[in-house]
Amino acid sequence: MDLEKNYFFINKQTWNTKVKVHSESEMYDMCAFKSGKSSLMSYELEALGNVSGKSLLHLQCHFGQDTLSWSRLGAKCVGVDLSDEGIKLAKELNVELQLDAEFVCCNVLDTSEHISEQFDIVFTSYGVIGWLPDLKPWGKMIAERLKVGGTFFMAEFHPIVWMFDYLEGKPAMKYGYMQDEPIYEEYEGTYAKQDSKMISKEYGWNHGLSEVINALTVAGLHIEYLNEYSESPYNVLPNLIKTKNGMYKTAADLYPLIFTLKATKIK
Repeated sequence: MDLEKNYFFINKQTWNTKVKVHSESEMYDMCAFKSGKSSLMSYELEALGNVSGKSLLHLQCHFGQDTLSWSRLGAKCVGVDLSDEGIKLAKELNVELQLDAEFVCCNVLDTSEHISEQFDIVFTSYGVIGWLPDLKPWGKMIAERLKVGGTFFMAEFHPIVWMFDYLEGKPAMKYGYMQDEPIYEEYEGTYAKQDSKMISKEYGWNHGLSEVINALTVAGLHIEYLNEYSESPYNVLPNLIKTKNGMYKTAADLYPLIFTLKATKIK
């Protein structure tokens, strides 16, 4: 097994374990979700607007809550994820909620080997590109799966966030803003349930904003905008402070936590 396949193999095992822990966590609030609560956040809802009648491909969908939330809004959705346990649960939720989404288990970089359809929207969000060693094939795949004139939108944690090591309590700047070497972490718990006894073993990569933009533009997408925000919709980092609008930010407010990017396939 080559190194890259081993990285994905280890990550898949961890995400398969995370599915059960996350589905039972307060953060994912499965009971409220099943009762009709959307899992989507303001950044993506405002950016994509009315999706009714549009086809939407959701990359790295975990166990499908966001995919199914878009489906509830009238989109014709397909969700993709590396974790077979995640896809299994997503399919079960789709049936239980009587929605019409489809789900495919594969490495996101191999999406075009499993899906030939082109979509009005390709969507991905929050903690996704850090699992990929190289964004060039990611950008190429997105362009392949978009219709001409179609929209790609991502909401993601800012690259600066991943320069810190959060495992020793107080965040310490440890990793490069851009680095080719993988970052390996092994720790007890998970972002959605920090007191869980599960052991997370993870390989990740840091990607700067220029790498994100270049991967998409080289593939033929036109960048409509790149926005940076100091507030995160998720309280998944140490010592964040809740704001009046329900978001979270650092006490010092020195750097962005989130970026959003919207692009169009022009030809």
